[in-house]
Amino acid sequence: MAGAAIAACLGATALAAADWGAKEPGPVDIRDPWLKAWIAATPDNPPRPPVPGTDYGMNPDGSFRHPVATPLTNDAPAFPGQLDHWDQNSYAKNVKVIAFYPAVTSPWHAWANIADFGGKRYLYAHDRDYLRILDVTDPRKAKTVWSQGGVWGPKGSSEDWDAAAVTDYFGGVTIAWNKTLQRNVLVASYEIGRFGLMEDKKREPAKVAEQRHYNSLKGFKVFVMDGPTPDTWKLIATRTTDYQHPDAPIGEQQGSGALDSVAWWGGKYMLLSAAPDDSYSATEYPDYLYSPGYQVWDMSDPADPKFVSQITVPGQRLGDKESEDAYRANPRAGNRTSWMGSRTALLLTRPIEDGGKIGFGGMGGLGFYSFDLSDPANPKTLGHVTVPPSYAGTEFDNVDVSQYDRTGFVFGNGYPMNGNCYEPYKDIYSIDARDPAHPKIAARFPRPTPPKDAGFTDYCQRRGSFGPKRSGGMGQPGEVEGGQGLAIYAFYTAGIQIFDVKDPAKPSIAGYFVPRFPTDAELPDYAKENSTFAVFTEYDRKIIWAFSVNGVYALSSPLLGKPNLGAPKTVWPERR
Repeated sequence: MAGAAIAACLGATALAAADWGAKEPGPVDIRDPWLKAWIAATPDNPPRPPVPGTDYGMNPDGSFRHPVATPLTNDAPAFPGQLDHWDQNSYAKNVKVIAFYPAVTSPWHAWANIADFGGKRYLYAHDRDYLRILDVTDPRKAKTVWSQGGVWGPKGSSEDWDAAAVTDYFGGVTIAWNKTLQRNVLVASYEIGRFGLMEDKKREPAKVAEQRHYNSLKGFKVFVMDGPTPDTWKLIATRTTDYQHPDAPIGEQQGSGALDSVAWWGGKYMLLSAAPDDSYSATEYPDYLYSPGYQVWDMSDPADPKFVSQITVPGQRLGDKESEDAYRANPRAGNRTSWMGSRTALLLTRPIEDGGKIGFGGMGGLGFYSFDLSDPANPKTLGHVTVPPSYAGTEFDNVDVSQYDRTGFVFGNGYPMNGNCYEPYKDIYSIDARDPAHPKIAARFPRPTPPKDAGFTDYCQRRGSFGPKRSGGMGQPGEVEGGQGLAIYAFYTAGIQIFDVKDPAKPSIAGYFVPRFPTDAELPDYAKENSTFAVFTEYDRKIIWAFSVNGVYALSSPLLGKPNLGAPKTVWPERR
């Protein structure tokens, strides 16, 4: 059952065409009762498209002036001063390339994980439509041991993919060691697909109905791993995040499902991002229906997960006057662009069962939150931070707690969703949370700038998306010990940026690796703009994995120390 189940999870890949989303909009046609409530509760004030070279563009001093606000689009215009080609040069500071492995990911996204089996280390790169597993015991000579889903080349993907026809595939994955089972256990999130299903929820009532009655699980599955590849995994539990209807069949489950990857160390409590029902619909994002909150689950028996509690913040639910009032008070209400709610799990620096009490979460346009989880059945909101609106793109998506125990600071950021810098710049905020009931913005990370010999003065000129994505997430080997004082982010067209955060109130750029863009012999033109969209760091072996649109780079840096190019000295996931 395991091999068949995973094979069904993964399917083929691809976006049908480069210009989906660029068609003329149809008439407004809203039939869904929750969307009607959203329209009734909000003004209608979408941003007007700014004019390139007038409302934004290059300044005389060579810097770039971002637009104030933009709509979400898959067809961002170019601006005067932008390169007319995809830059074929690479740039590096305090970083060296160990190896490059082409055609590992898709050009859109990758989640990454590491797990050790039998003295070997395996790297997992996956999204909903593909899975690659590489033996990276020697990162100079990595070998693909499992490949499923489309492989990308100059003509696109090797497999066609219809997002609306996929019935069973997973998104983010978390792997943890479970002491009771004496096995690695994999938790796979299942959520509504975010690409290729719908363009504008105000104009596509049939597609809205399809998402309300989605043809795949809204929740998560749990697998025991007897080996590194899916043919050795056994499905032991399936749960819906629609906790009020735990037995609802597929098609009748409400809410969003579990977004991205869960936060779980293999012990009692697991945290995840989810909208539990359809009332969590107060969000401006044009092709997404939900405003996810957070859930706590009891994983004492991984084969029998039990729902513990739901965390909701003001401004998420429709049909509740207090919540709707809070939503309308948000300056983003009515812009028909902003993501509202969480996208990733609530994060702590240690498991709740091991004394973890304070959790931090990014809630998109609703802001950054801190929570008291000392009683997991009754979580309490502690503090809240908001910043000026920055749309299109996401806001307060990624949260990094790696430096919190050392400094009391956490980091939070959104990331760009439009290409060609057709949106406000997305800052990484350094947040002083030493008093978690009163967090405050202490600093902004510096904006990366190209080296003087690059041939352009701002990364916006390099084409594609520019801004921070994420810093690797939970589960990077050795991060607690080996990651102190450094924060490593994927930065799209600016590659990998390594920040010195020894003093988190004064972050600085200490190193970077910016890969060349793919050639036409590697990828079609429409698939190039995301450049470097993910990073995963083995702090124990001092190796950085950078995920680019045309492959994966293994990197080393003296900022981390001399890399271990052999088998790891300590097994991962760690045995707790």
